[in-house]
Amino acid sequence: MRSCRALQATAVVKSSLQLKLKTSTEDTCISLIKQCHTLKSLKALHASILRSLHLHLHSLTNLISHYASLGSISYAYTLFSHCNSFSNDAFLWNVMLRGLVDNAHYHRSFLLYTRMPYLHIAPDNFTFPFLLKACASLRILNLGSQLHAHAFLYGYSSHVFVANSLISMYAKCGLFPVSERVFDKMRQRSIVSWSAMIGACLQCGFHEQGLLLFTRMLDQGIKPNRASILNATACVRRENAAHQMHRVIMDNVLDNDRSVQNATMLMFARCGRIDLARSLFDGFTNKDLVCWASMIDAYARADLPLEALLLFNQMRLQCVLPDSITLLAVIQACSILASLHLARTLHAVIIRCFLECQLVLDTAVLDLYMKCGSLTYARKVFDNMKGRNIISWSTMISGYGMHGHGKEALHLFDQMKALIKPDHVTFVSILSACSHAGLINEGWECFDSMVRDFGVTPTSEHYACMVDLLGRAGQLNQALEFIEKMPVRPEAGVWGALLGACRIHSNVELAEIAAKSLLNLDAENPGRYVLLSNIYASLGKRREAYRIRNLMKSRGVKKKVGWTSIEIKGKMYTFVAGDRANPEMDLIYSELGKLMERIRQEGYIPDVSFVLHDVEGETKEMMLYAHSEKLAIVFGLIKLGHESSIRITKNLRVCGDCHTATKFISKVTGKEIVVRDSQRFHHFMNGTCSCGDYW
Repeated sequence: MRSCRALQATAVVKSSLQLKLKTSTEDTCISLIKQCHTLKSLKALHASILRSLHLHLHSLTNLISHYASLGSISYAYTLFSHCNSFSNDAFLWNVMLRGLVDNAHYHRSFLLYTRMPYLHIAPDNFTFPFLLKACASLRILNLGSQLHAHAFLYGYSSHVFVANSLISMYAKCGLFPVSERVFDKMRQRSIVSWSAMIGACLQCGFHEQGLLLFTRMLDQGIKPNRASILNATACVRRENAAHQMHRVIMDNVLDNDRSVQNATMLMFARCGRIDLARSLFDGFTNKDLVCWASMIDAYARADLPLEALLLFNQMRLQCVLPDSITLLAVIQACSILASLHLARTLHAVIIRCFLECQLVLDTAVLDLYMKCGSLTYARKVFDNMKGRNIISWSTMISGYGMHGHGKEALHLFDQMKALIKPDHVTFVSILSACSHAGLINEGWECFDSMVRDFGVTPTSEHYACMVDLLGRAGQLNQALEFIEKMPVRPEAGVWGALLGACRIHSNVELAEIAAKSLLNLDAENPGRYVLLSNIYASLGKRREAYRIRNLMKSRGVKKKVGWTSIEIKGKMYTFVAGDRANPEMDLIYSELGKLMERIRQEGYIPDVSFVLHDVEGETKEMMLYAHSEKLAIVFGLIKLGHESSIRITKNLRVCGDCHTATKFISKVTGKEIVVRDSQRFHHFMNGTCSCGDYW
């Protein structure tokens, strides 16, 4: 009875629709097309139109556009292909080009464009922006440059729509100077032009320049729109600039826009004011998934993983279902803690949320297990992946390198080369693996094969890996010579690798050469100042060490607070140097004293060069004993009892004295101690470390 009534109702609707179409104008027809929110309803309307009306060009283009917007590019293209009577209309071709590009059919859009000249259809100022967007998405510079030439020949290269697209395309293809040139030559600029150029600055990492451009735009009396604000907020890196940007947002009444709210929250978090970010978050009403994900991501990026996980649990209690972007932020938080228990729990959540395989999540879980110290679980995920892309292979290779398994990384790299061509990311992974394992000859062979065998041009990141490889091995002069012969300008990563090597081998002369460039190129990175200061301190040059610390303070650069975490029965415990917060600190310090005496008897000598403060030698030793790594290890020894291994995580690079002490602790206790720091994993067993002191 119910099905009979439903059929009758459907028949009435169809009859009513056909009657409306018969008596309708073209505008009514277009209005009906736009009211279709599903592919099924659009097909029904399309069928009724074919029975009742002769399609005009405007109705036809709207129909094609709507099919494309609903994701049915095949129907859109079929309809387009049968438009013989309008086949020479540029507007129709532009609609089809836009549909292809919006649905990521970039190569098909290029092929369609090549047909236009043969049919004597001239492209216009709307044609080129769609094609340039496709080039930008695929990072195809050569084709983008050809389209620029075509636009010039047809007289549209200076048109504001085309120029805006050229700015974005060149920036995404890495040619920022060309983006600047296009912008500077524009006779007329819209707010979109300014937004595109600020976005180009952001894309290429010129954040200060992007903010200066935004200020220049405001000075010219141009009212910012949503897009320009989003690009400008992403350029902000300092707290004072963040407050100024927030005032601009308020003055232009954009503070109620949800995207702008999320961007403002991330801006304050990025500038070290996670408290203000959380305050904004708490003030938002009707939080959507993007809002939750942004705050979780902000906590993860601010090195506050416990807060990120707590917020994720609150989100789930609010019955907000996570998407892949949210889960990627949570994975990042878990990877900071390096908790295998949390990793397995989160993996189960991902499996429940996404029954179908998602390559990006599988790869992130693989990376998570690597960072939690479990090569076994990581390899299981890798072996069970239904499909692998170049990122999956590179992640697994990088994981082997992080754990000091250079030979295994090389073996996997050989397997990969038989199936897929390695790219620049893969070579960073394998060169880093060679560096961590001290495989100098193998590293040189991989580096030389980049251009020779695969046509991959080395970037500054690859050169940094080679400097790291040579530096760790003590070949500091060769590393400097390698830098001087680089065909590209050395970036911060290259000089940073040399400075790190100088710390290992106490070479202050080369450290000063590296620091001179580094403190200009990477002035906001606190690790650079701390490393140089520690080099001076280790050599007894206290005045120079304090000078670097004062320079750091004068530039407003804040040192990251070091901490070490350990997981005990599913609960995370975090320690800082000289910690007194744990209720059992008296017992911890008592056991620490006994342990230090035991390892002293085995030959451990405290390296007081890692204490900057100008105090007596005995006090320096006590300060070393209270480092967060040692406190966490002792707490693990107390709580884990007979368990065979202790796993701790340090948010910074493990200090040299703690590295030495941990080797002795593993020897006297018979325990395996796994330490994950910001650089790699250290597996201590029987007085030795898996890094072979290449750290």
